[in-house]
Amino acid sequence: MKICVLGLGYIGLPTALLFAAHGADVVGIDVKQSVVDCLNHGNLPFREPGIEDLYREAKERFVARTEPEAADVFLIAVPTPLDPATKVSDLSYVKKAAGSIAPHLSEGDLVILESTVPPGTSERVVIPRLEKSGVAVGDFLYAHCPERAIPGRTLQEMTENSRIIGGYDRESTDRATSIYQTFVRGQIYQTDTRTAEFVKLMENTCRDVNIALANEFAQLAEECGINVWEAITLANKHPRVSILNPGPGVGGHCIAIDPWFLTENSTRCRMVSTAREVNDSMPNYVLHIARNLLAGARDPAISIFGVAYKGNIGDIRESPAFKFIQLAENEGYSVRCHDPYVEKFPYPLVDMADAATGSDCIVVLTDHDCFRAIDPAGLRMRSKFVIDARNILDHEKWTSHGFAVRVLGDGSSVQPVPLGEIMPPAGLYSTDTARTIASPSPPSISLLSPNGRGDFL
Repeated sequence: MKICVLGLGYIGLPTALLFAAHGADVVGIDVKQSVVDCLNHGNLPFREPGIEDLYREAKERFVARTEPEAADVFLIAVPTPLDPATKVSDLSYVKKAAGSIAPHLSEGDLVILESTVPPGTSERVVIPRLEKSGVAVGDFLYAHCPERAIPGRTLQEMTENSRIIGGYDRESTDRATSIYQTFVRGQIYQTDTRTAEFVKLMENTCRDVNIALANEFAQLAEECGINVWEAITLANKHPRVSILNPGPGVGGHCIAIDPWFLTENSTRCRMVSTAREVNDSMPNYVLHIARNLLAGARDPAISIFGVAYKGNIGDIRESPAFKFIQLAENEGYSVRCHDPYVEKFPYPLVDMADAATGSDCIVVLTDHDCFRAIDPAGLRMRSKFVIDARNILDHEKWTSHGFAVRVLGDGSSVQPVPLGEIMPPAGLYSTDTARTIASPSPPSISLLSPNGRGDFL
């Protein structure tokens, strides 16, 4: 069986290599000559756990090209970005991919769309372009199988997660199922094409709404003078409650994008739109915290620790850091960026020591594990402020070295100020206290249970 995979990015390349490693002859297509040359010379265009070993296993059955060619199966895994001005999906890559397949399409061939798209895209956009081949849908087979994987765990999730396959007809669905069963160990669920498109968007929208709720809880907790992290831990003891963590915003190509695909042609999406607005506003909120801390500072400098959108990966797509940096620079702050996982970024990246030297405030935007072990004693700051927007630092260690620590969502350290006294920056851990963000729990609750839902003793 010969498979032609269009798009060799974070999803397309691992998928192509998995098929090749499991016996298919795979031609990977990418419009970037640099990506094609990189792969054909035995190198990989990005890092992902396990992908080097998979490439070595698959390379005898895999080749990269810039143009499609005849195959038994065509798989589209190209980007579907969002137009930031209109909040409408950009389907130009999907359209181009479908158009490039048409000259090579024959009766009995199967076309699979993995790219995330608005509901109805297959029947209104993709299939009509494929039919320009002169072969009608039904004579060629068609299915939508949305990916379910995150950077840092892509290969594991591609093989172990359940999958949804929505076919144009029964034959299409069964054929696509048999192909994915070559490497997918999770359960495969069958449905129609439009439902499959809708399900993928529902999944990421659900997470986006949950994160927005956590972010609103964080802001409310600061107003109420409590620690939202402790409160969330306790609330999640309820067997039907599962609140996610707040943070400085939502990034990545899925959760930050997909909800808009649901709303772009609807007038009944107030909750979805509001959640997006809440999460998109979090960089503003973190900058508001920084502004309060640095009020009166002359030529203030901010050090950003972490520009990737999530921890322990180098993926910067839709990272909240972009908006934070632009807002900060527009307000006159000097910004320095440090991220040990990111290789390319529109703004200069420097090592940790250079980022901190002479700075007034560190802002932790990404939850890289390596940040947890930072020794603040070696940082030569001008002013010792740190904003932990991910709640990952050892706050006792930082305060013991003279840092005032502000944690997103923790209002418990705000002390009442008598009338007539100057209000210090709100929500700081004073430098003479060693209180950590995870407040000691009531003795009847274990915060160290494996599933985070310790039972009452």
